[in-house]
Amino acid sequence: MISSMKDLFLNETKRSILFLVISGLSLLISFLEPEGILFNTAWIAILLCGIPIIKEAIEGLVTRFDIKADVLVSLALIASVIIGEIFAAGEVAFIMQIGSLLEELTVAKARAGIEKLVHLTPLTARKILNGKEIILPAKEVAVNDVLRVLPGETIPVDGVILSGETSVDQAVMTGESLPVDKGPGDEVSSGTVNQFGSFDMKASRVGEDSSIWRMIRLVQSADAGKAKIVRLADRWATWIVVIALTAAALTWLISGQIIRAVTILVVFCPCALVLATPTAIMAAIGNATKHGFLVREGDALERLAQVSQVAFDKTGTLTYGKPQVAAVESFSPDISSEKLYRLAAEAELRSEHPLGKAVVQGYKQSYPETAPEAPQSFSMLPGKGVKAMADHVEVLAGNPSLLEENQISIPQKALDSAAGYIQKGCTLIYLGIEKRFGGFAALWDTLRETAPEMISRLKQLGLTPVLMTGDHENAARTIADQLHIDKVHAGCLPEDKLNYIASSQGKKEMVCMIGDGINDAPALKKAHVSIAMGGVGSDIAVDAADIALVNDDIKELPHLVSLSRKMMTTIKCNLAFSMTLNFAAIILAITGILNPVVGALVHNAGSVLVIINSSLLLTYRKK
Repeated sequence: MISSMKDLFLNETKRSILFLVISGLSLLISFLEPEGILFNTAWIAILLCGIPIIKEAIEGLVTRFDIKADVLVSLALIASVIIGEIFAAGEVAFIMQIGSLLEELTVAKARAGIEKLVHLTPLTARKILNGKEIILPAKEVAVNDVLRVLPGETIPVDGVILSGETSVDQAVMTGESLPVDKGPGDEVSSGTVNQFGSFDMKASRVGEDSSIWRMIRLVQSADAGKAKIVRLADRWATWIVVIALTAAALTWLISGQIIRAVTILVVFCPCALVLATPTAIMAAIGNATKHGFLVREGDALERLAQVSQVAFDKTGTLTYGKPQVAAVESFSPDISSEKLYRLAAEAELRSEHPLGKAVVQGYKQSYPETAPEAPQSFSMLPGKGVKAMADHVEVLAGNPSLLEENQISIPQKALDSAAGYIQKGCTLIYLGIEKRFGGFAALWDTLRETAPEMISRLKQLGLTPVLMTGDHENAARTIADQLHIDKVHAGCLPEDKLNYIASSQGKKEMVCMIGDGINDAPALKKAHVSIAMGGVGSDIAVDAADIALVNDDIKELPHLVSLSRKMMTTIKCNLAFSMTLNFAAIILAITGILNPVVGALVHNAGSVLVIINSSLLLTYRKK
């Protein structure tokens, strides 16, 4: 769909450029007035550039009674033709179409970065069936199909690597500049590029459920026309049309010079006013996209500029949302902490529990030279832990009740040490070795490395960070203290988050909510503006939010806030400039200083300057 729309846009752009070139040449010939010309060639510009404007104005009036800028432009064109100012009419039409083309190109440039996502979706995939490769259209890949991806190929769907070692360029999804090493069990996303080795994968999300198409749908939903301030500008444009017609009529009646009335119509066209807001919004959306944000609602950036608080969910937002080993402590004199860690990892090697997997992964990272060996026996004990024979030693790994059932007591010294970790919000796995207490492994949800700096920069912008989490008070306070967040609400149910936001906004304190889970969806929907973690977040959270953070890198949040404020400043400058220019030009037109030709140049130069000013937002970055 986007591809066909883009092709249509390119064709329209080529035709517009061709018409502008022909019109420009015809105006040049008309201005030079060479001998032997049978007619005024400015008529060509009127036909190629002016007729579409008049047609659109008539359609708007007849179908919607929509009095906008094109109505005034059409009246100026027709009036200029009636009084014989053919060159002025052609010039108005020509420069108006230049302004229109510049707006289209600005918008196209703003969206270009995310529209490239469409081309990242490969057309074919290599399906492994009965040991043979079959090339089939990527859209026909089904969940659980086994696919093979060769070096240099784009991954067609989301899935999990079954075999093979490789490096994947994930820049389009995460912004990472270096390829990421992948192996069996690792997830891969559609649209990312396989760099070196080949691998087989099992498809998990295909077609429009895949990561790349989720982003494409977000692109399609972005609509700058929804912004409230755009509607305000439209209302102003309508009144300006009425004022311009009234001023032109009075000037004609008082001065008796219709050329002054026509000049008023030419210079008072509210084009710059109408262009002031949507061009700024679309340029800002383009800038946000380059920094990993997909803006789903056109007025989201406008609303973001108004917030005074930023409320964060903890797990998966300020933290990674995945448990990691914080410490392993041994309380057995003949077992070192390293050996206890290895026994725990071997016992958990076949476990499907997230905590067990975290122990295995943590050991591999801490001791890459000694990989854990498979246990001689293994059994899962639901709700308690695991029991395994690792290195010919019986290992119990789980909660205190598991050890209690096996007549293993936990010494007070260990309980005191464990209490310190629990106070910090850790989860503990207690370990029994050969019917004796061995020690414990403490796991916690680690803070994102970029979170402290991000919170500090938000405070510098005058915003108050708020932590709202369903975790207990200790875990919440530990994270808040590390980030220097003063406002903390722990043990929050979804309705608690919702009520806090409603209460704050009732006090005129606008809140931006940032979350990732299904439980955050109500608060995301209620907040003045909301941002969802698009990578780890649930589909429901993303659908409820105004903005999706594609790569889950929260360090760019302060930039987004600065960008929204800069966008509003740009819009206000554009509006002030266009209004000032219009009223100055109308005074000069009433006094006869401006004629229709010069008036058209002055007015349309204002439109071009507004568009250029808006386009600067594409590269804005607060120093």
